[in-house]
Amino acid sequence: MDLLIKQVRLKDGEPLKDVAIDKGAIIAINETITETADRVIEGEGRVLIPGLVESHIHLDKALIASRKPNQSGTLQEAIAVTAELKPTFTEEDVYSRAKEALEMVIAHGVTSIRTHSEFDPAQGFTGFKTILRLKEEYRDLVDMQVVAFPQEGIFKAPGTEKMMYEAMEMGADVVGGIPYNDAPAKEHIDLVFEIAKKYGADVDLHQDFADEADEISIEYLCEKTIAEGYQGRVSVGHLTALHALPEEKLTPIIAAMAKADISVMALPATDLHLGARKDPYNVRRAVTPIRKLRDAGVNVCLATNNIRNAFTPYGNGDLVQIAMLAVPVAHLGGADDLPSVLPMITTNPARAIGLKKYGIAVGNQADVVLLDTKVVNDAIIDIPERLFVIKSGRVTVETTKEVKINRA
Repeated sequence: MDLLIKQVRLKDGEPLKDVAIDKGAIIAINETITETADRVIEGEGRVLIPGLVESHIHLDKALIASRKPNQSGTLQEAIAVTAELKPTFTEEDVYSRAKEALEMVIAHGVTSIRTHSEFDPAQGFTGFKTILRLKEEYRDLVDMQVVAFPQEGIFKAPGTEKMMYEAMEMGADVVGGIPYNDAPAKEHIDLVFEIAKKYGADVDLHQDFADEADEISIEYLCEKTIAEGYQGRVSVGHLTALHALPEEKLTPIIAAMAKADISVMALPATDLHLGARKDPYNVRRAVTPIRKLRDAGVNVCLATNNIRNAFTPYGNGDLVQIAMLAVPVAHLGGADDLPSVLPMITTNPARAIGLKKYGIAVGNQADVVLLDTKVVNDAIIDIPERLFVIKSGRVTVETTKEVKINRA
C-alpha cells in the first residue's frame, strides 16, 4: 500500500485504529494492520479527522484590507469600498492574492473548498478567470468548486444577466446570487434557479444579510426550492436577519428550511464584525441562530467568508479558529453541544456542497488530517496543529514544531 497511518483516534472511547491508504483511497481500517507500506506515519494516539471543508470563501478579494479600509465597519461601506477597488484588480494581482489565501487555507487542513468568484460589467471576468486557473493549478492539493457570484446584483447592474450564463459556460460549478442586494429579490431568485436548471448546477446564495428582518426572502426561497425539486441542492450564506425574529416568526421559517433541506453557511468572523453597528447599547451578535437551526434539523456549516478585506479585516485561513469563534458566539461550549461543532467544518459542509466518498471509511477518498491532539472532543478547543494533511492519499502538508519551556 502507499500509506499506513498507525494508531490514531477516530472516536473517543473506542480503540485506536490503523488506517491503510492505497491509490488515493482508504482500503482498510483495523486495530492493527501488519502489511507493509511505502510510508508509515506514527499517529501515537492522535486524532485523525476527514479533510476540512471550506464551504464559503472569497479568494478573489482576499488580502486587500490595507488598500482602502472600511472605516465604519458596516456592510454598506464594505460593499462600496470593494466595488470601488474591483476595477483596479489585474489578473496578476488577483492571482497573487488568491494564491496566497488559498495556500493559507490548504496549510490549515482544508482539502475541499467552495469559493465565490464575482464579476460585473465594470471589472469583467478578470478575477473569475483567474480563480478558474487556480482551480486547475491546485487540483492535486484541493478540490475546488467555483460559484458564479454577482456581488453587485443582476438587475441593478445591466449586463450581468448575460455574464451569469457566460460564467457557467466558462466552467463555474455553482450558480450564486445575492437577493438582498438586488431588486426585486424574488425575481433575482427566480433567475438564479432558471440558470441552475439549465446547467444542472446547485444554488448558493448570499441570503438576508442584514441586522433586521423586515425585507427577507428566505421564505420564498424555501417555496421555490421545493417547487423546483431542488431539496438538498441549495445553500445560503450569512442569513443574519433571522437573529432579529421573535420565536413565533422564526420557528416556522426554520421548519420550512428543514423541509426544503437548505444548508446554512454561518460566517461568524464576518458577521460579528459587520453586524449591529448601529446598536447604541446592548449590541447584538448579529449571527444567524446556529443552535436553533441545528436543533431543527437544518444542515449548519461554519465557514471563513473573507480574509483581510473590507468585509473581514483579519483572519489566517484557519477554519478551526472559525469554529472556535462559533463556540462562544453560538453557545456551543456545553457538554452536549461541543461534539456538534467539528461536523460543522467536516461532514456538514461536505454534504452541503455535494462531496462524494467523503469521510473516514473504507472505499472513500483518502482526504484526512492528523491533528496534534488525542481527544476528538477537543479537536476544536485545542486549535491543534495540523501535523499531516493528506489529499487523495498523498501527504500534501507536514507541520513540525518544537516548543521549549525554560525554567528559571
